[in-house]
Amino acid sequence: MVNSARLRNGLIWLLIAVTLIVFLAMGRGGGSRGESVSLTDIAARLEAGEVKKVVVSGDYVQVELKNGKILSAVKENGSTFLDQMKTLGVPEDKLRSIQYVPERPNEWGGILIAFLTYGLPVLLVVGLFYFILRQAQAPGNQAFNFSKSRARMFTGERPTVTFDDVAGVDEAKQELQEVVEFLKEPEKFIALGARIPKGVLLVGPPGTGKTLLAKAVSGEAGVPFFSISGSEFVEMFVGVGAARVRDLFEQAKRHSPCIVFIDEIDAVGRYRGAGIGGSHDEREQTLNQILVEMDGFDTDTNVIVMAATNRPDILDPALLRPGRFDRRVILDRPDVKGREAIFRVHLRGKPLDDDVDVSVLARATPGFVGADIANVVNEAAILAARKNKKKISMKDFEEAIEKVIAGPERKSRLITEREKRIIAYHEAGHAVVAYYLPNCDPVHKVTIIPRGMAGGYTLALPEEDRTLWTRSKFLDDMAMALGGRAAEEIIFGDITTGAAEDLERVTELARAMVTRYGMSEKLGPMVFGKKEELIFLGKEIAEQRDYSDAVAQEIDAEVRRLVMEAYERAKRILTEHRDKLEAVAQKLIEMETLDAETFRAIMEGRTPPERKAPGAAGPAPQPAAPQPSAPAPGTGPAPVPVPA
Repeated sequence: MVNSARLRNGLIWLLIAVTLIVFLAMGRGGGSRGESVSLTDIAARLEAGEVKKVVVSGDYVQVELKNGKILSAVKENGSTFLDQMKTLGVPEDKLRSIQYVPERPNEWGGILIAFLTYGLPVLLVVGLFYFILRQAQAPGNQAFNFSKSRARMFTGERPTVTFDDVAGVDEAKQELQEVVEFLKEPEKFIALGARIPKGVLLVGPPGTGKTLLAKAVSGEAGVPFFSISGSEFVEMFVGVGAARVRDLFEQAKRHSPCIVFIDEIDAVGRYRGAGIGGSHDEREQTLNQILVEMDGFDTDTNVIVMAATNRPDILDPALLRPGRFDRRVILDRPDVKGREAIFRVHLRGKPLDDDVDVSVLARATPGFVGADIANVVNEAAILAARKNKKKISMKDFEEAIEKVIAGPERKSRLITEREKRIIAYHEAGHAVVAYYLPNCDPVHKVTIIPRGMAGGYTLALPEEDRTLWTRSKFLDDMAMALGGRAAEEIIFGDITTGAAEDLERVTELARAMVTRYGMSEKLGPMVFGKKEELIFLGKEIAEQRDYSDAVAQEIDAEVRRLVMEAYERAKRILTEHRDKLEAVAQKLIEMETLDAETFRAIMEGRTPPERKAPGAAGPAPQPAAPQPSAPAPGTGPAPVPVPA
């Protein structure tokens, strides 16, 4: 930095000096040209004896009179000024009597011309080359410094994140605490002949806290922490990525013991040879250099590489073998206890009302990850501030959860009375079918107030976290999703486009039951079709058919059978309990929103509790997280609101 400052100062002084030379030369060489006259006039004045001095420079003639006046003229080419004066009749004695300065170059003007013609371009080229060279060598400067690593180093002296700030991933924290202990006390492991893993790969869905956990390891270990994104290795110039990898690991070795964290490593760690045409592109060169550097560590280097990704399936096998990323730490979606712990972390220092129950919030957010929970807490604080509250209440959290799932309420949206009635019966159909099917989640809220892209929705909340999904659960959920369409047909004798999303989800779920989960009695426990991915083109773009056209027809017929059976089942339930359907729909038209207690009272034939203001959101709604159409066993996604 000091050398750069001196260089800049030197360039500034050089420019000042050049400017002064130009002005001095102009002042010295130019001067005042005076009044322009003809050579005849000058000859007359010479003959009259009024001239004191004549200065000739090239074709330019400057005459100074005895009274101090300056005259100027331009002589003709081909002869001297004296010859032209003699031709005009000026006597020789008059010419000898004046002070005549013959033609000579202007010293300052010549210097300036020579400098501008030859010296200035050379000086500029040399100065530019020197500037680029110094910038490339100066530490911290990135101009033309493509081969230097862009990693940001944190010393670890003042940790901003520790393990206390990470919740809901106890097993992952325990795995990484061993890494911290090795960095603090390597002798304890070496004495037993243990070798700490050279690489730790953090794997998990987006928002589960992979980067946060890496920062916590740095804060707990108190060692230098180099952080860089996988995309920062690759530039427009070939070979830059590999050079940056070399520079990064050289810095890490100089600051050993330390941690190198590569976020989103799948940007450079994808399968080699998977590009279009199998070309050896820049990413592959970068990956090759990473492989070499990770496997070339000395045993006493004490440099640990951590990386994070949510796509471990596309990483190169050489990157995952023992000796490189030895340990894989899985960060899954937190369970109810994990969500409660995450809520408590994000609620630190926030003024809460007495009615806030963290355990209820945890049960109301199945499927939420840490980023979702942080967003819910932030939205609740914003809602409370918008209402000029001093504390955040439970109602603010409930509204924030719904806002995160389905979007903000759109109470200003104008709909006709007929559309309002159709939406009310549609949502009532979902809710009534869910009430009478044993495997559907309990209904916690039904509303016809538009929110986000939905005209209304029915919210079902599971009583406990689920990791395995049964065939009967899928069949009941399909019937519930088709309950809105069935209610429209029963009540109005016509159908609308409001069930478009329901139909799409049900069709996908039925096809997954047949082709992926082996839940078809006719086709048996088999998987049909193989998903294929092109690593550099993203997600599934094609499905390899490993079955015949006859089997494809059977699959289509089985999917159609499952969907139609679910639809007929929903129609049968709503026909048998049409009185309940009418009661729920009329109450929705009246109040616009029904909470779980009001809905259960209507279904059980009891008098619903009084509401303070019609149209207001029901108390204690407990929404759920988004659910994919066909959840894979073991993933445990949570149910979603069924939109109108």
